[in-house]
Amino acid sequence: MLFNQLGLSAELLRAVDEQGYKEATPIQREAIPLILKGRDVLAGAQTGTGKTAGFTLPLLHRLQTRPSGPRRIRALILTPTRELAAQVSESVRTYGRHLPIRATQIYGGVSIRPQIEKLRQGVDIVVATPGRLLDHMQQKTIDLSQVEVLVLDEADRMLDMGFIRDIRKVLKALPVQRQNLLFSATFSEDIRRLAADLLNQPTEIQVSPRNTTVERIKQLVHPVDKSRKRELLSHRIGKENWSQVLVFTRTKHGANRLAGQLTGDGLNAAAIHGNKSQGARTKALADFKAGRVRVLVATDIAARGLDIDKLPHVVNFELPHVPEDYVHRIGRTARAGLDGHAVSLVCVDEQRLLRDIEKLLNTKIEKQILPGYEPDSRIKAEPIQIGRPRRAGGQKNSSRNKPRGGKPNARRGQGRRSA
Repeated sequence: MLFNQLGLSAELLRAVDEQGYKEATPIQREAIPLILKGRDVLAGAQTGTGKTAGFTLPLLHRLQTRPSGPRRIRALILTPTRELAAQVSESVRTYGRHLPIRATQIYGGVSIRPQIEKLRQGVDIVVATPGRLLDHMQQKTIDLSQVEVLVLDEADRMLDMGFIRDIRKVLKALPVQRQNLLFSATFSEDIRRLAADLLNQPTEIQVSPRNTTVERIKQLVHPVDKSRKRELLSHRIGKENWSQVLVFTRTKHGANRLAGQLTGDGLNAAAIHGNKSQGARTKALADFKAGRVRVLVATDIAARGLDIDKLPHVVNFELPHVPEDYVHRIGRTARAGLDGHAVSLVCVDEQRLLRDIEKLLNTKIEKQILPGYEPDSRIKAEPIQIGRPRRAGGQKNSSRNKPRGGKPNARRGQGRRSA
């Protein structure tokens, strides 16, 4: 189905055409007409399927007719990370370039003062992370009483990161009468419960099989001793001349250490994680996209927020504790209809994590032992250390971010590490 058959305004179709898009993706074909009708939507789609345009286009269509009087916030889009907030904001700017609509993004890691000034000037759309949004609410620098549409993007990720209580506080500040859109890569029981509380007679969209990866990604596991992972990674990148590689670690310290080691091996590398300033994260990502950085080492904070066209290689230097995060990590490749390549370096300590991932995917991932890197069968598995989860943006958990009763929720209890 073509975009000009979906009922969007001429201004939006012009912006879509300027981006070179003609035909809508499955999630766009299903979501856009429903959102234009004002329906609540619960949507599940694999990453890289065009879901951001699936809600920004009809949202902009709805808001292009402004009511008289002062400009007010009419739409709120909540995202789990700064990177995703920036990505969604860019989508709003791109598709709304021919409309008299103002939008702003608010997230942590940067000064709050410019955000306050933007809000004072008046905006129609706010894209926010939950923590910084609550900061504005507490300082009374934002008014959400006139919001007409609420979007929860990557809702499962927000639950993973412990934002459920923050989300519920935000909901109390919104009008009861509003349209609600919930987008999630997976539909866990927690997501179903949130949807039941949030959505009003929603239409459910599921454009891909439950909890599956993008089909065009070739997945491969290299069994290897933990102490030789970095050596093997450098060997593969150099031997096969990989030019752009996104590598995932479990911890911030591990990302910094690996980036330094790879640079020492002659591979220009940078790290991106929650302890980095927003400026440093933006620069590292820009350098990676431009080819000035060959290897970008990231924690899971980057698994959802990075939107990199034509990314050929994703490497799991360490497997994630939560199987769904594997799906989000490797989903950074095989975007825009292209094929992708995902490699996991798995030591004996991670065999259980690998089994959990294969159970989620309902498939066995191909294993390939590389000559010269055969695992030492005498090495016994050791427990993987579990760190204290933190809020997105590198801030320590505050009391407002703890689950009810002060106990870790089920997902975080499985060993979520800080991003």
